[in-house]
Amino acid sequence: MTVDHTLTTFPTTRPAGCPFDPPPELIQAREHGPISRYTFPGGEPGWLVTGFDLVRAVLADPRFSSRKELMRHPLIDVTGMDIPPAPPGEFLLMDEPRHGRYRKPLVGRFTVRRMRLLTERVEQITAEHLDAMEKAGPPTDLVGAFATPIPAIVICELLGVPYEDRDSFQEQVESFMSGETSDEDLLAAYTATQEYLAELVAAKRANPTDDLLSDLTDSDLTDEELKGMSLVLLAAGLDTTANMLALGTFALLRNPAQLAALRADPTLVDVAVEELLRYLSVAKTFMRTALEDVELGGRTIEAGTTVIASYSTANRDPERFADPHVLDLRRRDGAHLAFGHGIHQCLGQQLARVEMRVAFPALFDRFPTLRLAVPPDEVGLRPETADIYGVTSLPVTWDG
Repeated sequence: MTVDHTLTTFPTTRPAGCPFDPPPELIQAREHGPISRYTFPGGEPGWLVTGFDLVRAVLADPRFSSRKELMRHPLIDVTGMDIPPAPPGEFLLMDEPRHGRYRKPLVGRFTVRRMRLLTERVEQITAEHLDAMEKAGPPTDLVGAFATPIPAIVICELLGVPYEDRDSFQEQVESFMSGETSDEDLLAAYTATQEYLAELVAAKRANPTDDLLSDLTDSDLTDEELKGMSLVLLAAGLDTTANMLALGTFALLRNPAQLAALRADPTLVDVAVEELLRYLSVAKTFMRTALEDVELGGRTIEAGTTVIASYSTANRDPERFADPHVLDLRRRDGAHLAFGHGIHQCLGQQLARVEMRVAFPALFDRFPTLRLAVPPDEVGLRPETADIYGVTSLPVTWDG
């Protein structure tokens, strides 16, 4: 009889000296098999899925729900709490048909073709920030000077955020997404962002401009729904890409042979971006709750049970990827789960790809001697409790 591997606390510590690897307990769980038992805070039983095929199966199966009110949290005891459903428009935490009502109007606006049409604008924004870095001279924090402002400007322009509001708006968003602020400050920043988005939606409805949010006001979606959808687009379009740019640069600087290969062959950039997405998996985990009894990996997931889907270990699954813990920019099998899978697969994935394909080569072309300005173990890392993993700062320098 096989005894299931069991975790009673969710791992939140990365291995010393290896900031790009998942917590070792997650890797060990995967070594025991692609599915493990997990005990949620408060004692409720659940499951942790760490294998590529099983994570993909969970994400594709409509019998597993994304509804917020059904979820258990791996780090928070929600026993006895009355968890409300997701607010209108926040479709990441909804099932069909509510999910489709909000996602469908957006799908045509985030196609590969439309996102590629943005390439020239992304190149311009990137060049402007490289110019500013060069003018200011070394050293600099790459997070504030480069990694965050590029996706922030792009998403602000897509939503139609007025130029004069962008700095304060970006600060608010970063405050509640960073995972570093106090609960009080997080709530204040979240509330301020919600209030601003409500004002923005009202302004677009009264005076439409040439942007995505104005386009959506010409529909049957309410102001409250548009506010929620805008929040989802912010989360998908800003925080994840900003952390991929910063953490990806950190990873490349720590793997000089891989960086040299990219510099020597710029045509590698598409493959390199997919490998960085796989290797880093900044969106680490998502939860799903079984709506009925489901057979998964030879186990019965009982109705009402929450499953933790670990993207970071699925993308390091040795049964799916050769040498999975090695960053290999020539790896041609890019079928990772960094953007999820199924109906909730990241809507903004093509935009993120465009931004990374432009930004990484431009950065290293402009500053061929770019390097860390501090020892690697002094680079500030986001806590594992943050929804999106990354660096809080990345001090870099270069030869003037």
